Amino acid sequence: MRSTAAAVDPSLLGSAASFAAGGGHKFPVRKLPAVKFAGKRLSVACAASSPSAFGRRELIYMATTSLLMPFPSLASATDESSLLQEEIRKVLSKGKAAGLLRLVFHDAGTFDKGDQSGGMNGSIVFELDRPENMGLEKSLKVLNKAKVPIDAVRPVSWADLIAVAGAEAVLVCGGPKIPVRLGRIDATVPDPDGKLPEESLDATAMKKCFQKKGFSAQELVALSGAHTLGNKGFGNPTVFDNSYYKVLLEKPWLSGGMSSMIGLPSDRALIEDDECLRWIKKYADDQNLFFEDFKNVYIKLVNTGAKWRSA
Repeated sequence: MRSTAAAVDPSLLGSAASFAAGGGHKFPVRKLPAVKFAGKRLSVACAASSPSAFGRRELIYMATTSLLMPFPSLASATDESSLLQEEIRKVLSKGKAAGLLRLVFHDAGTFDKGDQSGGMNGSIVFELDRPENMGLEKSLKVLNKAKVPIDAVRPVSWADLIAVAGAEAVLVCGGPKIPVRLGRIDATVPDPDGKLPEESLDATAMKKCFQKKGFSAQELVALSGAHTLGNKGFGNPTVFDNSYYKVLLEKPWLSGGMSSMIGLPSDRALIEDDECLRWIKKYADDQNLFFEDFKNVYIKLVNTGAKWRSA
């Protein structure tokens, strides 16, 4: 789900949570640096800029040109995965985990089962100007610090990098270890707008939205547990656990005051739905069950809509 209010922390989707629809927002046209080929060498004509000037144009440029770069066969799948994890851990901290996990949901959450559009394809680098993606540029810049040394060894897609970063964010905060398959190909254009769930949706609308993406009510509730990270009021903001479900059952927002700001409207709506409530109670009582179900649905999420490179 998305959050457009300035007071809401750019945590995550809220698995649903920080998803959103961009309405009639127009994506501005960006002129990318010219790419030229000289034999087998790739050269780029672009204006010089300092590292501090790094911004959206550079992110989009890198996303586009990485598709033109060959993938060396010198590293095995295990070596490639280890390389990504090693470099991501150098730039990852518990304080940055929520933002990196939110990247996953906002990239993959555009999937539409009906027309097979969207999904985990790195298109988020083209969608930073959409209101629901406010704050994500900062997380992409963090990941770019890992991408540069990785690309020097073996070019990596943004889709793969974001998928692995989200899994590492969960792990560093005490959550389950999540294996991530590699080989996703990045999109070269933004995904259709308006595909992320609104933060104001009730439980019925949320379930319908996720059903269109291929996810059940149980998977919706499991994914929503990612909101335990970040400053939405669900326990320790840097600890991945089942506090989200325990707080939902307590309904602190009914007491008024600052407690009324806990969670998004879409979070609070889940507790009023009998089907969702059943899973909320299960996860509140059994953290191991939540961890197992979250791991499985995360794997499904980051594979949804992905296009894969050939071996």
